[in-house]
Amino acid sequence: MKRTYSQIDMDERRRIAGWRAAGLSATVIAEKLGRHRSTIFRELKRNAFEDPQMPDLNGYYCVTANEMARERRAKLRKLARFSHVRQSVIERIIHGWSPQQIAGRMRLERHPICVSYETIYKFAYSADGQAIKLWRHLPERRARRRSRHARRRHGRRFSPELNILHRPDTVAERKQFGHWECDLIQFRKKFGKANVTSLVERVSRFAVFLRNNDRQSKPIMDGLIEVLQPLPHAARRSITFHRGTEFSEWPYLQEYILFPSATCQKKQVEADRGQVDRGAPTPTHAARRPITFDRGTEFSEWPYLQAGIETQT
Repeated sequence: MKRTYSQIDMDERRRIAGWRAAGLSATVIAEKLGRHRSTIFRELKRNAFEDPQMPDLNGYYCVTANEMARERRAKLRKLARFSHVRQSVIERIIHGWSPQQIAGRMRLERHPICVSYETIYKFAYSADGQAIKLWRHLPERRARRRSRHARRRHGRRFSPELNILHRPDTVAERKQFGHWECDLIQFRKKFGKANVTSLVERVSRFAVFLRNNDRQSKPIMDGLIEVLQPLPHAARRSITFHRGTEFSEWPYLQEYILFPSATCQKKQVEADRGQVDRGAPTPTHAARRPITFDRGTEFSEWPYLQAGIETQT
């Protein structure tokens, strides 16, 4: 049997029709074609011609079956059927919108024709999307779409006690202020080793971005300590880190570690990371940003107000 699945084509449908006319069973046809028998059963069931007014003509015909399959697949591709929706999606992608943002905006505005972000990704990597190089405007800018499980598995770097499964529900459900998510934004090798630490508070979505000259753990940890240490305890309760080695030397607060390749467990920091990645001109512009605080007492101990950081009235 083939390990990779491919759609039944016209040539195979001709042979199926001939073998069915000769009285061969679906199991025998599957063996001759080298396909699973459920594939043949499904083909005969979905693409057979049926007409109640002319029952004598009911049966499997290769041309009719191929046309029925083509029409069914066309119905599933909304961006191929509706040109105005396709053009709107293309324009928004070119202007920096992510597929998730486009799909979410369509649902929010109650468009009569909505598409999912998966449909948009499939279109971007289809022949039509590749022809206009739409992938260049996607958040990750990959010429080929990578499988969800494409990353290599690494050995254990962190203690099992730090697993995200042990994180309290108050943190997971964003019910308590002071819990952060942290990840590293990296750039292409030609730009050097510079990178950016992304730190996001889970409740307020308050974000801090710090420039790093390399991926060594200690300088990155020192930058985080410099930002978090002046805050009161209620504003720095725990941090959820990505599984990178750059976070392996964190000695403070309570920390939790994500599952391997589990970006869904840090949605907010991934969203902010995508926005920065699309908006930053080059990594040389990545630097520490000024922070704007509300006038709450929880921020009264921040010692850097004279360093250009403003307070909001």
